[in-house]
Amino acid sequence: MFPARAKAALDLSQDGLLRNHLWNEFLSLPKDRRPVMGVALSAGSVRGLAHIGVLQVLDDAGFPIDVVAGTSMGSVVGSVYASGLSARRAKELLENADLRSIANLGTFSLLRLIISDKLLSSQSVALTLNRYLNGEQFENLPKRFACVSMDLNSGEAILFRHGNVGEAVRASMNLPGVFAPVEYRQRYLVDGGVVDYVPIDAARILGAQWVLASVTKPDYTLARPKNVLQNLDQVIDIRSSLMADEQAKNANFVISPGSDGITMFQFSRADEAVDQGIIAAHKHVGAAEENLILFALNDILPGLSGKAAKP
Repeated sequence: MFPARAKAALDLSQDGLLRNHLWNEFLSLPKDRRPVMGVALSAGSVRGLAHIGVLQVLDDAGFPIDVVAGTSMGSVVGSVYASGLSARRAKELLENADLRSIANLGTFSLLRLIISDKLLSSQSVALTLNRYLNGEQFENLPKRFACVSMDLNSGEAILFRHGNVGEAVRASMNLPGVFAPVEYRQRYLVDGGVVDYVPIDAARILGAQWVLASVTKPDYTLARPKNVLQNLDQVIDIRSSLMADEQAKNANFVISPGSDGITMFQFSRADEAVDQGIIAAHKHVGAAEENLILFALNDILPGLSGKAAKP
């Protein structure tokens, strides 16, 4: 792992000093006088763990995140972060939980999936998250949170923002063709990444006015599928990449961590995925700050005028 983010060298140019001043003014605004800030965390399986690194850098920069929306692995990371934990604590929790065992994706289980006609169960996802989140309900989370699944029969996106968080996240990361559909209120639910790879609309439904999307887009051009699972991975990655490009246009700002060839089931490279998130966010956090400053400029300027008027 990389060390904790070092404080960036202060930009002493006129533009840099002004930007730093306006950012501090923005951070000092009362919550009810600034835009509602949201993050949308994409799907991406193991690659989606890069969201932890992105959130860590945003935390260090002081971004006041009010709303979190996630799909698939983004819903796992998002649920833990929305529970009030810092990105660093979220990483520790997910490491202790061992995502490979959460999803029943050991080597033996994948082999069984290949040679049998029975899909795997994702029940342990809900059980493990409920254990770590104390069975939390959406309504009681410190940050507003939503996650997306898909109805296998109708193809429509199902937005979860009420009820048990663990069960909702289970449905959101329920990879079709690997896990058996989750039965919920006469629906059969599978991974939301199939229909809503980057849940920007979900963040806006929760009230976010400015949305930063963390998008872990797969690089399917490097893959050479050798078995049924890898072919499934390739098909999902191609569709996901096209969907990610289109949906990301609706965000105010996008950070796209590289995948460095990490495939869907390479849980041994989880730390690399987190590092990719840190690297990408480091490169773009200054531009994200500037984008948010410009978006909130009308909220910042009255405060500056008021200060200038004081004797």
